[in-house]
Amino acid sequence: MANKNNRVKSTNDLELKDRLVAINRVTKVTKGGRAFSFAAIVVVGNEDGVIGWGLGKANEVQAAIAKGVETAKKNLIRVPVHKGTIPHEQAAKFGGSRIFLKPASEGTGVKAGGAMRAVLESVGITDVLAKSKGSSNPHNLVKATIAALAEMRSPQQVAQNRGVSVEKVFNGK
Repeated sequence: MANKNNRVKSTNDLELKDRLVAINRVTKVTKGGRAFSFAAIVVVGNEDGVIGWGLGKANEVQAAIAKGVETAKKNLIRVPVHKGTIPHEQAAKFGGSRIFLKPASEGTGVKAGGAMRAVLESVGITDVLAKSKGSSNPHNLVKATIAALAEMRSPQQVAQNRGVSVEKVFNGK
């Protein structure tokens, strides 16, 4: 479960960039014919540890994207990014999608595909190894990736919980 203390309170001072992850054309069949609308899943982030996702639905693509961005700005979380990568391994599941994130050394790059790549780059992670198993549905992949990032604990949090110094967390002595 995500920590309540990693929620972002205000978006006023953040420079958020939005990325369109996926767009679906949805058809509703009525007696008058077919009615088309669009559903867009969008990720926003400041590329410095803040991320959010949103789903927008509208009759036009641009309106759906705009609604998705507004929704994403309402549920931002803060993620600990340590030297361009994640602090520890993390697995998560949402629906039929299972993901696994692993820290990578500097220069590795973002080894992830599709929806996971958009989320990881938006949060500001530059080096990570990622694997998705099961469903490749972009909605579930985005939600699973955000869930995994929400579970991340910074080295400072781990040290505080254990009652030791940050150096002892890394060295183990």
